[in-house]
Amino acid sequence: MSLASGFSNLFRVQELRKRLGFTLALLAIYRLGIFVSAPGVNRAVMKKVMDSSTGLLGLFNLFTGGALEQLSIFALGIMPYVSSSIIFQLMTVVIPALEKLSKEGEMGRRKITQYTRYGSVVLSCVQGFGIAVYLEGLKAGNELVVPEEAHGWSFRLLTVLTLTSGTAFIMWLGEQITERGIGNGISLIIFAGIVARIPSAIAQTFATFKDNQGGNELGVLVLAALMVVTVGVVVFVESGSRRIPVQYAKRVIGRRVMGGQATHLPLKVNTAGVIPPIFASSILLFPGMLASWFPPLKKVSDAIGARGGDNWMYNGLYIVGIIFFAYFYTAVTFNPVDVADNMKKYGGYIPGIRPGKKTAEYIDGVLTRITFGGALYLSVICILPGLITKWFGVQFQFGGTALLIVVGVALDTVNQIESHLITRHYEGFTGPRGPRIRARREATMAAG
Repeated sequence: MSLASGFSNLFRVQELRKRLGFTLALLAIYRLGIFVSAPGVNRAVMKKVMDSSTGLLGLFNLFTGGALEQLSIFALGIMPYVSSSIIFQLMTVVIPALEKLSKEGEMGRRKITQYTRYGSVVLSCVQGFGIAVYLEGLKAGNELVVPEEAHGWSFRLLTVLTLTSGTAFIMWLGEQITERGIGNGISLIIFAGIVARIPSAIAQTFATFKDNQGGNELGVLVLAALMVVTVGVVVFVESGSRRIPVQYAKRVIGRRVMGGQATHLPLKVNTAGVIPPIFASSILLFPGMLASWFPPLKKVSDAIGARGGDNWMYNGLYIVGIIFFAYFYTAVTFNPVDVADNMKKYGGYIPGIRPGKKTAEYIDGVLTRITFGGALYLSVICILPGLITKWFGVQFQFGGTALLIVVGVALDTVNQIESHLITRHYEGFTGPRGPRIRARREATMAAG
């Protein structure tokens, strides 16, 4: 009943209605742009190439919502901006000037955001040029994606200009959604691209499964149940956090008594999000990419092979990479020393733990233990599609990374909608007794 009333309340708040309408309108513009092809290419031939390709091309096509398959002006998608954001986030820890800038409040964050935009344009130009050169030699059978008479610098420069402009426009759409709509615009654009391909992918998966199993209805039900359970596990873990109790001492400021309340510090089970699977899969795909230029690496590429339930070497390296990057990215984005110093500054302490260094060590120990559990959870989710392929003999269309993105963005967007409803004294989706979704928001704020 609370869920139904939550949906009905969406249309009672005028500002919320406007934000939702604005968000949907800009996402619709993005989806329309997917079908606008870049000049000088044969989209039909490219679709044939994509139908027979897997690995990096398939992953990239998934994150762009099928734009690469369509050779759209949005073929690069929002990934250059995401890559630039990750690069500057890592550089903030390494370069003192950027670290100082990040601590200067709103003005410092705006400056870093501006640098991120410049980095996105540079990455778009580099990737656009690489795609242009790659397309000139790409063909399906005897058909070329780019006609031979169109080869040359004019095609390359036009492709770079078109794809870079498309990425800049998507970046602008994402920022407008974040500012005037609901949710994080960049995440919602990736979300929209993945979700748009879900219906056809599910239909194709079950059709292939029924053909392979001779119409076995029980097998179809088992596969469907496994998919539902997997989504439920992802929702449960992504919403989970380890709450460390924090007590603030009373302080007398003038005639007022401040503090004295008890609260908690939430640590997310999966602090690193989807970054570890993306980094790990990208590194494992490098040998295959380099093998075309350096033949000696072909043996390494063949040994690693492609993802699959029976490829123990790929799965083993994939799990090791996920665990490594889970710890690495968590260490970059969450600093226990800063958290302990801020708690001490405002008179906070963890009961039974001395403030300062001991508090930082305690938080770091807790974070290390739950990060290991989160890394194992990411590993299982990401190798599950390969295991499904092995067990049921059907090619699963979506990887664990896509599933994590879809669930995470959906939870964060619902959090923002619920916040708008609650601040205007309306009942949220979880009702007055349902704090479970809000736990994710608290954990996200603490990790950030």
